[in-house]
Amino acid sequence: MEFNLENPLTNFNDSHSNAFTSLFLAESEHMPAENYFQSLKSKDFDISVRRETISIISQLSCNFDPLLSYLAVNYLDRFLSSQGMLQPKPWILRLLAISCVSLAAKMKGTEFSLFDFQGDGGFIFDTQTIERMEVLILGALKWRMRSITPFSFISYFISLFKLKDPSLKQAIKARATEIIFKAQNEIKLLKFRPSIIAASALLSAAHELLPLQYPCFRKATSNCSYVNKENLLQCYNAMQDIVIDGYESVFDMVSSSVTPVNVLDQQFSSTESEKTNGTITSSSTSRSERDIKKRRIIGYCDNLTVQISRIQQC
Repeated sequence: MEFNLENPLTNFNDSHSNAFTSLFLAESEHMPAENYFQSLKSKDFDISVRRETISIISQLSCNFDPLLSYLAVNYLDRFLSSQGMLQPKPWILRLLAISCVSLAAKMKGTEFSLFDFQGDGGFIFDTQTIERMEVLILGALKWRMRSITPFSFISYFISLFKLKDPSLKQAIKARATEIIFKAQNEIKLLKFRPSIIAASALLSAAHELLPLQYPCFRKATSNCSYVNKENLLQCYNAMQDIVIDGYESVFDMVSSSVTPVNVLDQQFSSTESEKTNGTITSSSTSRSERDIKKRRIIGYCDNLTVQISRIQQC
């Protein structure tokens, strides 16, 4: 049976409430060990090992479903937290990345050839070597390969919002999905349960797109018996840097076209540059530009989200 990250349980066709109860009860079994985040934070683990291996996973899986890459990184974190620090040798990291992607592809029923994963890394591994690493990963994960991830909880939490317009529901889900993908790279979010990450991502998306209804959504989510309110607040706050990055990417895309505002901005920047005669340091200029961008982003998003939020009241 092909594995679906949104429906990870084999008995997910059972009653709605019972299925999600099972997810909430089992989610901690699909997380890295509790000390993993602290080990990365305190440099007991070389964080560059994780970063480099994730980079290789992204390269290997770039032509596949993004969820395959997400699943592979889930396997990676759980394996590293179980096995401890690996030697940061390039061939070890590449073998680990190939094996995680291979296992994820098998779980998702994705057709692939190991030749596809050999790429330009400079190392060629035979099938037996990769299979031995796969067995090592399987043992470390206790053969729990149907990972429960934040995607498993999106439908549950979004149902609490009681949105009537399917297009608004899809917009919030799409933005929350983008946030969840980005959140996987942030080590400070590794300590939170998948359900809390899902709830925080949906609230962040709702705050962007439907700010007038956001208080209702937050109340409904916080009142959920499965949710720890303190952890939800901490995760939501930790996620805001990711949200700002999303604002910037959207803003850069929109502002790339020539408009009267852009022309004035460019003229203002040019005039200011001439006045300073290059006396401002690059660091202060960068900081100033970032502050200006944030103010412009906030103005742009306020205008956009107010328009969207008028479509439907809570």
